[in-house]
Amino acid sequence: MKVTLLGTGSPIPDPRRAGPSQLVTADGLTVLVDCGRGVLMRLTAAGVLPPFLDGLLITHLHSDHITDLGDVITTRWVMSPGPNPLRVWGPPGTQEVVDGTLASLRPDIRYRIDHHADITQGPVVEVVEVSPGEVFPVGSATVRVGATDHRPVEPTVAFRIEVGDTSVVMGGDGVPCAGLDELCRGATAYVQTVIRDDLVKLVPMQRLQDILDYHSTVAQAAETAARAGVGTLVLTHYVPALQPGQEDEWRALAAPHFDGPIVLGDDLTSVEL
Repeated sequence: MKVTLLGTGSPIPDPRRAGPSQLVTADGLTVLVDCGRGVLMRLTAAGVLPPFLDGLLITHLHSDHITDLGDVITTRWVMSPGPNPLRVWGPPGTQEVVDGTLASLRPDIRYRIDHHADITQGPVVEVVEVSPGEVFPVGSATVRVGATDHRPVEPTVAFRIEVGDTSVVMGGDGVPCAGLDELCRGATAYVQTVIRDDLVKLVPMQRLQDILDYHSTVAQAAETAARAGVGTLVLTHYVPALQPGQEDEWRALAAPHFDGPIVLGDDLTSVEL
């Protein structure tokens, strides 16, 4: 199994970092997790085109995690030689978001059907809204759903993707909680959004201070990994943005709490599990 951090950025635009998104590949599996800003550029750089995705998993409906949903839908549709439904799993509310996205694409869909004789219908998106405790197959993987705590954003979920004896947990946004601990237990790897609370606290802006109570710090992510007996900790969605040369500084905040490998870096950083 290979996990690639397609986008490691945050809602704040960054010329070096796309929005939150990860790619998980294995024998018989190609799955996208979240679809933030610039996702298809990074997906292509990782060697995958949209028609070949087995599905899209959405952790929650914050805009930075779904900004390019319309691009994923449209590009998969127009690049596929025939019907190729996009399967999407996400928390309750996902169907509403997909319906709204398709509504916004209605003129484009009409233009393409009018222009291309071989396109006779619009894109098909099959949505399954999931809740903690559910288990379902995607490609060659078994996917387990766990609860996360990103309140007041709710419901939010994390996904554990298992292929054979290898597993990775996509934690999404949120603070440590029992549901996440349980989902991570014994996982090969755990991917978590993190903030540097020491740096965020220096910025005299209430809207930025507000993020402190619903995102894991680097140390908290490491503590979750240690409690759950995770093999490798992967950090992403850095707030503030991880600057070149700061990798060891961020890693040092996690190391006292977790003694396994700690992976972080630029977009397209990947880890083989």
